[in-house]
Amino acid sequence: QVQLIESGGGLVQAGASLRLSCAYSGRSLSGSVMAWFRQAPGQEREHVARIGWNSGRTFYADSVSGRFTISRDGSKNMLYLPMDRLDPAHTATYYCAFRYGLAYVRSPPAFDDWGQGTQVTVSA
Repeated sequence: QVQLIESGGGLVQAGASLRLSCAYSGRSLSGSVMAWFRQAPGQEREHVARIGWNSGRTFYADSVSGRFTISRDGSKNMLYLPMDRLDPAHTATYYCAFRYGLAYVRSPPAFDDWGQGTQVTVSA
């Protein structure tokens, strides 16, 4: 059984930074893809960033490229998402997700396991 626990969200002002963390436990991470998604009220869940665990190759949504950086720490089974220059459009619940397979897949239904989410609120 896979468990994902996000942390690091909060209420910040525009221009601030946050770092989200996701603690993973369960099956082997080898061959996996881990990702961050977000969902704003009334919106569909959308891909933010993902990383191939073995390769370290990263992929980003265009809207966050250059501001957010996904990374992993295999020794701690942790996934991170430092977020810089936040603005109110980034307000959402952010979720950590896990799947086995190829890193090019980014559709939410393709991910098998999800955390409970951490709320990020950016005020103007």
